[in-house]
Amino acid sequence: MSTYEWDALTTAEEAFMVSAYEIDILPGVWGDFDEADQSRPLDELAGILLALIDRGWIEARRVAAWTSPAGKDGFQPGELIPRDQLPALLNDATTWEYPDDGDWIGACTLVETEAGKKVSHRSPEEMAE
Repeated sequence: MSTYEWDALTTAEEAFMVSAYEIDILPGVWGDFDEADQSRPLDELAGILLALIDRGWIEARRVAAWTSPAGKDGFQPGELIPRDQLPALLNDATTWEYPDDGDWIGACTLVETEAGKKVSHRSPEEMAE
């Protein structure tokens, strides 16, 4: 982990990074926000998330259906949501809510990139310290 970069994150940025590490759908981030971040307007939260995406640390993807080799149904990150579509998507309040019908297919999910993993994971050198 880049201790310097991780320590420099705001609480909201840290919550988004945790959700991306967990490959959680966007509404899951509410459980990682502190009380102050939960009261922020959506456009402000969207701006924070977009900045992390623009740094290359997080991707926004659509949840896709997946079937395990054993034949069990599940979910996985699917297609990348184009950057130019994200502002409108993130300013839509329903994007930040769990689907009423419980069907996550097509929902926005956050995924940590390789660059993001360098921020959230300790390097072998740091682990040796």
